[in-house]
Amino acid sequence: MKIDIGIEEKDRREITAGLSKLLADTYTLYLKTHNFHWNVTGPMFQTLHLMFEKQYVELAEAVDLIAERIRALGFPAPATYREFTELTSIHEDRGVQTAEKMIELLVHGQEAVVRTARSIFPLVDRAHDQPTADLLTNRMQVHEKTAWMLRSLIQK
Repeated sequence: MKIDIGIEEKDRREITAGLSKLLADTYTLYLKTHNFHWNVTGPMFQTLHLMFEKQYVELAEAVDLIAERIRALGFPAPATYREFTELTSIHEDRGVQTAEKMIELLVHGQEAVVRTARSIFPLVDRAHDQPTADLLTNRMQVHEKTAWMLRSLIQK
């Protein structure tokens, strides 16, 4: 059935392409954060283990919201590791990192998600897509705050 929500198909397709990158970045950051939750060690273990858990749970919920917005715009959401790997701007880290390196890598990941979300705004504004703008604004607020909180753990 044809979608008639006041946003042209061309604009919905472009917005969806941006949201697909946001989804890939969010999912990749989810995996990285979950990995660090499992593998963190050292004097800050308890604090970081709990903090990382809170962060990956929030990211898991965000993945669903982003994918559902893509579907509401009328396109399939990417959902495979291969697609996420092709779309993400976040690099995979191999091996077990130190706690401080984990924090640093998560700051970079949080900031990458913010940049991806911000890059979609011109399309969303042009199409007057307020629901996507609200989603992007919320995601940017969460990731900027999380990056700040992580940075504060390692600033000297």
